[in-house]
Amino acid sequence: MTATHATVNGTVWRFADLRTLLARATPLRSGDILAGVAAGTAGERVAAQMALADLPLAAFLDEAVIPYETDEVTRLLFDRRDAAAFAPVASLTVGAFRDWLLSEVADGAALSALAPGLLPEMAAAVSKIMRLQDLVLVASKIEVVTRFRSTIGLRGRFSTRLQPNHPTDDPAGIAASILDGLANGAGDAVIGINPAGDSVERVADLMRLIDELRRRFDIPTQSAVLAHVTTQLKALEAGAPVDLVFQSIAGTEAANRSFGIDLALLGEGARCRAGARARHHRHQSHVFRDGPGLGPLGRRASRHRPADAGGARLWRGAGIPSAAGQYRGRLHRPGISL
Repeated sequence: MTATHATVNGTVWRFADLRTLLARATPLRSGDILAGVAAGTAGERVAAQMALADLPLAAFLDEAVIPYETDEVTRLLFDRRDAAAFAPVASLTVGAFRDWLLSEVADGAALSALAPGLLPEMAAAVSKIMRLQDLVLVASKIEVVTRFRSTIGLRGRFSTRLQPNHPTDDPAGIAASILDGLANGAGDAVIGINPAGDSVERVADLMRLIDELRRRFDIPTQSAVLAHVTTQLKALEAGAPVDLVFQSIAGTEAANRSFGIDLALLGEGARCRAGARARHHRHQSHVFRDGPGLGPLGRRASRHRPADAGGARLWRGAGIPSAAGQYRGRLHRPGISL
């Protein structure tokens, strides 16, 4: 265990391990208080951030926050990490890493080259000692472009999701909501429905509804029905027009199990993407005109949020190698800090 400490106004604060340190260094959130992982005082939070700034980045390689032996997501992250990519920052502390990220040396190309070498906890750690302005500056150096019927991620553009939910999945109500949203300029990222029911038939009907509207008005967007991934795959097998295969995922094996998924099932979703790709190629020659296409995953939950099987919320969510990151062409929920 990596024990750390810092002194603030004569008070010595000690943190037993990395998990505790990261939790205490997180900006105050009500969910962390409810989960019992937040710093007890502002002084403890400042001390944790000071201790975190002095922590070598390499410490995260020596101590897995979620044990390697008991968590398949940790194993995925450690086993796929590129040690050579990490070399440029291997000798830095978390604080020095912040300075490096803010420097002119860390341009878009440098950040893209570095990303495969980082663990999510490293990005989490540095985000906790950065101001919002710092995060915006670093994020502005990164450009992630995804193409399907619309192109998302170009500099100076902002894409939005349209989510036309209805308590009974009434087709007329959903269609009206979609058209209202489109009239207000929303939906170029994706049109996604949270279905009231999770049956294959219901999900397939909603997929056909969106597809019919999209075709009728020649709307340059893509769609998703946010049912469980297994339901979507069955709808795909039944011939439903599937664009994005969506699944909420977490950052721990235990939390993913509570969602009814594991990495093997996510891999199956990625393989079925090839079937969806072939289906779209047969019917729409302009799909996948270049770049990555159908994304198997939607939002990604934080690796350590209170809902994740009682784990501490330890990071803000970073676009670093993850259970979602092994698949290209993904579409994430907005709100990722870094």
